[in-house]
Amino acid sequence: MCGIAGILQNNTTNTAATIKKMVAVLAHRGPDGDGCWMNETKTVALGHRRLAIIDTSNAAQQPLYYNNRYTIIHNGELYNYIELRQQLQSKGYQFTSAGDTEVIVAAYDYWKQECLQQFDGMFAFAIWDAQLQELFAARDRFGEKPFYYYNSNDKFLFASEMKALWEAGVPKKINGAAWLNYLALGQTQTNAGETFYENIAELPAANYLLYKNNQLNIAAYWQLLENTEKISSSDAIEKFKALFTDAVKKRLRSDVPVGISLSGGLDSSSIATVIKQLGQQPATFSAVFPGFEKDESSYIKEMTNYAGVVNYPVTPTAAGFIADFEKLCYHQEVPFQSASIYTQYKVYELAAQKNIKVLLDGQGADETLAGYNQHFNWYWQQLLAGFKWQLYNKERKAAAQKQIHTGWTYKNMAAAFLPVAAAAQVEQHKTNSIKNNQWLAHDFINAHYNNFFSVQRPAISTLNHALQYHTTQIGLPALLRYADRNSMAHGCEVRLPFLSHQLVSFVFSLPASLKIKEGFSKYILRAAMQTQLPASICWRTNKIGFEPPQELWMKEATTQQYIHAAKEKLVATGILKAGVLQQKIQPHAAHAAENNDWRFLVAATLL
Repeated sequence: MCGIAGILQNNTTNTAATIKKMVAVLAHRGPDGDGCWMNETKTVALGHRRLAIIDTSNAAQQPLYYNNRYTIIHNGELYNYIELRQQLQSKGYQFTSAGDTEVIVAAYDYWKQECLQQFDGMFAFAIWDAQLQELFAARDRFGEKPFYYYNSNDKFLFASEMKALWEAGVPKKINGAAWLNYLALGQTQTNAGETFYENIAELPAANYLLYKNNQLNIAAYWQLLENTEKISSSDAIEKFKALFTDAVKKRLRSDVPVGISLSGGLDSSSIATVIKQLGQQPATFSAVFPGFEKDESSYIKEMTNYAGVVNYPVTPTAAGFIADFEKLCYHQEVPFQSASIYTQYKVYELAAQKNIKVLLDGQGADETLAGYNQHFNWYWQQLLAGFKWQLYNKERKAAAQKQIHTGWTYKNMAAAFLPVAAAAQVEQHKTNSIKNNQWLAHDFINAHYNNFFSVQRPAISTLNHALQYHTTQIGLPALLRYADRNSMAHGCEVRLPFLSHQLVSFVFSLPASLKIKEGFSKYILRAAMQTQLPASICWRTNKIGFEPPQELWMKEATTQQYIHAAKEKLVATGILKAGVLQQKIQPHAAHAAENNDWRFLVAATLL
């Protein structure tokens, strides 16, 4: 896990100084070293900040040169690098390091862009081919690792974070439509390839690019598809267990200590118990909030006792939140939804303080396995559309008995039979919410409103379709961005077993009834883990996650002063109406729908 930066330009002025500045501002991503390389004409420069995880020797330093032809910089981990190295050695390739970066460039030499089909991991890398005078870069299938770029007629800049591009002289100019969507709707994502800032683009997940002779070409190399697999429930559970265990095992490969981010929920507990089965007992790190109704201390204690592991808890506070808020925004760079992100930030900070550089985390399970309460609605709509009345009634009754509240109404019943109309209605609601927003200045709305900007919700007719949307378009991408920035802020790497692409592809081949069943979400995971987890954790239905007492924090006098100052700034810049200053601040919980004051605070700090 590292930070990367690059320059390709016709003008050779200040190339060396610029790449050094870009690398320096990414120092938090790689506290273990840095390096820069330029070609002889100074038209190409690559820079790297190193977080040493696999092969911590100097042999794995980057930029890494290979075969007198390629120069590579890499951010991420290739989990199957051992198997790929053996395969490439059998074809005559030799290696001078024991790391994964050299395997990536050798694989590119052998397979070219088809090498991406061989990779199991999270990555963003760039390879300069001196022979062909072209740059090849790629991003992992789900976008765990970032890749931002600026492209003009005679200059191409890229980096792991946008701050490196700003350091190189790219103007920091907001994408007004993106900020409008955030302030009015709370939307923290943009359309694929776009960002919250003009002139800066993002290489989409599962895409690669080629840059040659000032020409940029981008193409997708992988897509998450629904492919029904004929398999019995018992066989599916066993295959899921095998794939999940393999994903965890590969993500334990490290030359430095590994830990677990443990919330007390099903996902992180499943990772912990598989690691226990593999004979390891890494330290765990958790956020606890004694006295808060959503505190998970009891589950965390039960799980750590069961797994026999040490647990290090942290209790984020309102005072700490206020003190760290500007730093948090600096690392995130773009808007975020709630104070939950700060909870994660403090957990990763604690791990770094305990000299843990690698953490396994449970992100991705909810989006791929139907872990949110709203997913019950999609499943019921699918049953209704298929006229499976008896099963529909049975499943709804089971959810009600477990006190799972989903907000199911007659609108959901109508959407089951009219998915296209339902999608259109959602978009119309977004439009009205923007146009009729009572606090945004009319001039700001008129200047940036674009009816086609909103991340369009497709006409969803099946649960798998909904999961695909939440995994690839809206939901998971933002969570991955939060995790990358929070972990790298502390020089810590986060690995996500639930996002093994083999595991996810298998999950998407399964029927909805293996994801939601008898009132339980993530059913196949529960069934796979039921003999390995305490029943109180395996079959718990009260989903919480790292949720802090945000509402209480927002009631603090100092926080309210910050929010009022934020409003004043947004009024002065013409984003909010002056009347908002007379509006009493409305504290809300982390996942409340109308978190306007929270958005004002975040926006004013970032702008």
